[in-house]
Amino acid sequence: MARGRRTVTPGRWGTLALRVVPAVFLLILFVWPIAALIRRAVDVGSDVGIGTILDRTHALNLLGFTLFQAAASTALALVVAAPMVWLIARVDIPGSFLLTVIVTVPFVLPTVVVGVAFRALLDGPLAFAGVGSGLWPILLAHAFLNVAVIARIVGAAWRSLDPQVAEAAQTLGAGRVRAFVEVVAPRLLPAVGGAAALVFLFCSTSFGVIIILGNGEIRTLETEIYTQAIGYFRIPDAVVLSMVQIMVVVAALVLTRLFAERGEGGAGARPAETRLRPRGRQWLPVGAALIWTTTILVAPLLVLVVRSVRPGADGTWTLDGYRSLGESVNGVTPLETLRYSLGTAALAMVIALIVGLLTALALHRARGAWSAAGNIVATIPLGISAVTLGFGYLIVLAAMPADVAASPLVIPCVQALIAIPVVVRIAVPALRSIPPRLRQAAATLGAGPLRVFLTIDLPLIGRSLGAAGGFAFVMALGEFGATSFLARADTTTLPVLIGSALNRPGADNLATAMAASVLLVAVTTVAVVGVEVLRPRTGAVF
Repeated sequence: MARGRRTVTPGRWGTLALRVVPAVFLLILFVWPIAALIRRAVDVGSDVGIGTILDRTHALNLLGFTLFQAAASTALALVVAAPMVWLIARVDIPGSFLLTVIVTVPFVLPTVVVGVAFRALLDGPLAFAGVGSGLWPILLAHAFLNVAVIARIVGAAWRSLDPQVAEAAQTLGAGRVRAFVEVVAPRLLPAVGGAAALVFLFCSTSFGVIIILGNGEIRTLETEIYTQAIGYFRIPDAVVLSMVQIMVVVAALVLTRLFAERGEGGAGARPAETRLRPRGRQWLPVGAALIWTTTILVAPLLVLVVRSVRPGADGTWTLDGYRSLGESVNGVTPLETLRYSLGTAALAMVIALIVGLLTALALHRARGAWSAAGNIVATIPLGISAVTLGFGYLIVLAAMPADVAASPLVIPCVQALIAIPVVVRIAVPALRSIPPRLRQAAATLGAGPLRVFLTIDLPLIGRSLGAAGGFAFVMALGEFGATSFLARADTTTLPVLIGSALNRPGADNLATAMAASVLLVAVTTVAVVGVEVLRPRTGAVF
């Protein structure tokens, strides 16, 4: 046998698959549509001139308002989430599982459902409070959607702090407030900054909430891309606005990564938790925080349920909205749309778990710069504008054969792409928590890499993968922005149907939208309960 010849072993094939499969998936479903947008932007710039398009679309004004509303939404979310962070991080009360579910459900609700819920509030309680339509409802809805990001990230960071540091400050004469301000708060700043950067990113790419609550009067980069591409079919204008939106997303992702690195740099071993078990008067602030949390997070959903059976201005109780779920809309009933949505979400979950787990295994084995670069690349789809991505797909699929463009795998793959970063963020910490000696012992006994994974890794990370699958399912089920570009009459998902119903006049369409939204809330809540049952108590935040 010739010297120096390398034998391709099963282990090498496995290592190659870990890198190639996620890379190919990302190239086809993410890089390709974004590259198609950039290429179209270059062509447009040479034909018309980017400056001309920026001027006629008022892009700078749209950019300014997009950044303003995202910053205002982030600030409001930080204020609203503060009592919830304290409850989750420092208080040990009966029913903490239920509290976690209540905080988490809004984050994974379809944005179109949140828009419907706050629209119900606008027509009811908030109308009497003088809020009306406009910017404030959008800011409130964004805060409602994103408090879970702040509560989980900052709460996890607070729980990981050694309480003896603050206790030492109090022993030296500092009061509780001073000890928190001078000792605890500085150590929480990286987590607060990272959470705020993520919330800013999500709010700057918000679509469903602004479409429903903006009444066509409030425009951001995200909504204007959709309007120009679908409403007016001004493809050059939509392409240039998409490029501006991509720059916003990249800047926000860079900020998120910078804060994450600061937080990782200051992280130490996780100390034993010493959480407050309230007694006597200690229940006063705990009770106030609980009332605040349930009012902010549960009231909009309760109003949605009530409005689904009282849709009219006369206040008549009726189940017509739920009966209409079985009636045909464009040849398909809402219940059939729900079944299709559940099927595509389940398929998207399977795809996200396979690709996400392969990505997590590759990142777990990577070291140094490769690991950092891989983490950034794996996170990008979570923050990219869904409308920008959907528009890119529209351009790519227009040049594809009709059979490919109409493939039933298109929508599940798009939904899976958005869910993969969450799977990776859950799976990587789970893999790193496995003691290396277990793998080494199995390898010493003759087990190959695949057998080590199946007999050691997979059983130990099974609960984490179950939680990741639950998150992937609800995220796919609620995806609205990209799917709204790709849906046809026979591939309409329930969030897209709700958005369409709201755009049609009449109390019957409103009742149908409300009833369908309640169905999605119920399905999402059940999924989140399952996630929290499966999720390990330590490890990833999401």
